[in-house]
Amino acid sequence: MNDHHLILRVITRMLTGPILLFGLYVQFHGDYGPGGGFQAGVIFAVGFILYGIVFSLRDLRRLIPDWIIHKLVALGVLLYAGTGIVSMLLGANFLDYNPLAGTPIGGQHLGILLVEAGVGITVFAVMLAIYYAFAGRPPSLNDEDW
Repeated sequence: MNDHHLILRVITRMLTGPILLFGLYVQFHGDYGPGGGFQAGVIFAVGFILYGIVFSLRDLRRLIPDWIIHKLVALGVLLYAGTGIVSMLLGANFLDYNPLAGTPIGGQHLGILLVEAGVGITVFAVMLAIYYAFAGRPPSLNDEDW
């Protein structure tokens, strides 16, 4: 392994955990303050993209393969839409969370949590898919062509 980026690698390993932890904080604190699924998905993706930039796209793809990204995109959309469909099956409007739990307040909390989780998972997976697409394409110019 080439150690000329040793400090960058050590700092990245130190920062990745807090970045992911902050993403979880934003995800689960979104109904009480600023934040939510979109912001948390972007923050979570940034932690992994930073890892991929510093270590390599190959290492990141070994950590999170393409097939997992595809499944996460579908899972997030299904979680979002499934919450609305369950609401409709319980006799309410699409994404009316009141019947999801025993009380309307409980239903609102559960519904928001599920919908924001779906948004967060989808945004995380789409951001990584975009990074994989751009970082994985071959360069259009060789170094000798400069």
